Amino acid sequence: MKPLADCRLYAFVDSAYLHDRTPADLAQQLCDGGADLIQLRAKDWPEERIRQTAEEIIPITCAAGVPLVINDHWQLATDLEAEICHLGQEDYFESSVPPQPSTLNPHLGLSTPAPEQATRAMKTNAAYLAVGPVFPTPTKPGRPGVTLDYVRWAAANMDRPWFAIGGITLENIDSVLEAGARRICVVSAILNAPDVTHACQQFHKRLASVPLKM
Repeated sequence: MKPLADCRLYAFVDSAYLHDRTPADLAQQLCDGGADLIQLRAKDWPEERIRQTAEEIIPITCAAGVPLVINDHWQLATDLEAEICHLGQEDYFESSVPPQPSTLNPHLGLSTPAPEQATRAMKTNAAYLAVGPVFPTPTKPGRPGVTLDYVRWAAANMDRPWFAIGGITLENIDSVLEAGARRICVVSAILNAPDVTHACQQFHKRLASVPLKM
């Protein structure tokens, strides 16, 4: 399995962007395109459907050496032996019993929409942090972008791998890289592309044009 520190392109199987494709087919296309991480995100699905879908995807991601990230459902990620579980700030910090990652549990990823939340998250044992949404994005309707200023702050202050997320496209990725990001999450710009595999390859190529930092 690819080490998290070497992962640069974080892609998604998102229930809102299936466009008549099966999650398994989409996961295969993302792996073929060089996605380094794949998150299963299904905000509108019951947990049992997420479990069934994850069970269909895991053989594909394992064969490709791509870590699978389960969004929101810590216990489900643990049961499935998924490599990572991604949580929002409220899910982690406002939980009566916050998840406790260990060698027996998934690694933890945390969203950080602002520097103060990133500072708090860096006091946890999260394996990586997500910075954004950098630009307005339909995956977070009504939420303004945190702007490239936050990306610059993250580049100067983060103490572990972090991924810029939110509205990143092939048209604006250069500005995100110039601000200091070396890892990105991409949802709609890949999943809405006519050729998902090719879109992944294009993002991977752009990321490879800059040296990897922490």
